[in-house]
Amino acid sequence: MAQSDTVTRILDTAEVLFAERGFAETSLRNITSKARVNLAAVNYHFGSKKALIQAVFSRYLDPFTQRFHTALDTLEGRYEGQVIPLEELLETMATTVLAVPAERNSLKVFMRLLGLAYSQAQGHLRRFIQDEYGDVFTRFTELVRQATPDIPDAERFWRLHFMLGTVIFTLSGLDALRDIAEKDYQEQVSVRDLVRRLRPVVVAAMNAPLPANVDEEKYANA
Repeated sequence: MAQSDTVTRILDTAEVLFAERGFAETSLRNITSKARVNLAAVNYHFGSKKALIQAVFSRYLDPFTQRFHTALDTLEGRYEGQVIPLEELLETMATTVLAVPAERNSLKVFMRLLGLAYSQAQGHLRRFIQDEYGDVFTRFTELVRQATPDIPDAERFWRLHFMLGTVIFTLSGLDALRDIAEKDYQEQVSVRDLVRRLRPVVVAAMNAPLPANVDEEKYANA
């Protein structure tokens, strides 16, 4: 078996098992057994379980980052220094998110992995994502800040993460939601249909009135 085939088999198996069971619950032996490789192959190609987890994310985040930077370049060129509407920013991000895993028919896996990155104790992974891909997320967050100037920074942070949680939950549970929609409402829903329905919800959430007694001074003194 060629080296590239071995690496691909390990990564394909690892991402599915991580998404199904979680990082801590998936051992290297689980991965090697299902991938039909020996432990030495994993150690040779990746060195450690942490490095393997990071490599799984890199397969998605490398192309995503490149595409998202290009998409933001296009948006900024179109608006020529003007503020880009929030709807445009969210649509661009959604389109880019969908494009990368769709190439490998693994959107559900990608969403579950993103959820695990924030819900499980994997500090090394959050540091890795920030160090390697933080620039594109910082760029996006700044554009969102410009589009929502009346929202305090701390409130915007929470709303972005609420939005992320909504998207991850919805897309990682896509199969179940499709089944419910078809059985209960006789609807057949594509991913694109779902995104079109999701967009106004997250836009409204981002632009919702501030909670009572929330203002810049409160955040500054928190």
